[in-house]
Amino acid sequence: MLGVIGHPIGHSLSPRMHNAAFAADGIDPVGGADYVYVAMDVRPDRLRAAVTGLAALGFVGFNVTMPHKEAVLSLVDELEETARIAGDVNTVVVGEGGLLRGLNTDGSGFVEACEEAGISFAGRRVLILGAGGAAAAIAVAVLTEGASRLYVANRTLRKAEELCAKLKEVAGGAEVLAYPFDRVEDGAAEAEVLINATYLGMKEGDPLPFPAASLNAEKIVCDAVYLSGGETALIRRARDAGARVVPGGRMLLYQGVQAQRVWTGREPNVEVMSDALS
Repeated sequence: MLGVIGHPIGHSLSPRMHNAAFAADGIDPVGGADYVYVAMDVRPDRLRAAVTGLAALGFVGFNVTMPHKEAVLSLVDELEETARIAGDVNTVVVGEGGLLRGLNTDGSGFVEACEEAGISFAGRRVLILGAGGAAAAIAVAVLTEGASRLYVANRTLRKAEELCAKLKEVAGGAEVLAYPFDRVEDGAAEAEVLINATYLGMKEGDPLPFPAASLNAEKIVCDAVYLSGGETALIRRARDAGARVVPGGRMLLYQGVQAQRVWTGREPNVEVMSDALS
C-alpha cells in the first residue's frame, strides 16, 4: 500500500499517475499484485493518528500534500537534508519496525524535469518567486546543481531572508540574495532563469508572477503550479514570447517518479505516468 494524505485531497492526480505505472508493469491492483496507491483525506487534528496508523497498517510509504507538509516534520523519525532545510516533507518512507523517514522530492523532481528539457543550472543566475517549502526545496536543488547566483523574492521579505540564511549551508560559492517583492522586475531582468514557486496561476484571473516584459526568448521560465488539463498563463505567455519553458506538470510528474524509485527500488514507467497526467 502507498498513498497521499492531505485535506482536501479529491483533486490529487497522484493516484492516477502511480497506479497507471503499476498497471502497465503488470502490477495491477485489481489483480491483487504488489502495489496500489490511494488518496486519503486527513484533517489536521487527525494527522498524528493517521501517520501512526499508516505505519501500523504496513504502508510502504506515502506522499504528503497541503496542509500537512510542515506538520509532518515532527512526526518522522529521520529527516533527509533537503527536507530539513526546506522545512517541508512531501514523501515518507516506512522502514523496518515502522521507522518513518521524511524526504522532499520537489527539488530533485524539478531538476529532473529541467534535465528532460535540456536545461542546466550550472553557472546560471536564478530568480525564485516564493519562500515556502516548494521554493526552498527547489532552491536547494538549483544551488546543488551549480547556480552562480540565486535571488529569492517574496511578499514578506523577512521570510525570503530567513530562507536565504538556511540556503547558505548548501550555497558553496554561489551568491544567495533576498530580493524585495516590489523589485521583482529588476530581478527578473537580471536573472537567466525565472521560477514561480507561489500559488499564482492556480486561479483564473491571477496576475502573472513575473512582469510580461521579462518573458522573452533569452529566458528560461519554470512554473511549480500545474493545472489539470492545461497550462498556466505564465507558461503560455512565456512560450509565446519565445522563452524555454518547464510547466508545473513536469515537476509533478518527476517528484512522483523520484518518490516511486525510493518506495519500490526500481525504475518507474515514466512514459505511462506522463500519459496519465495528460
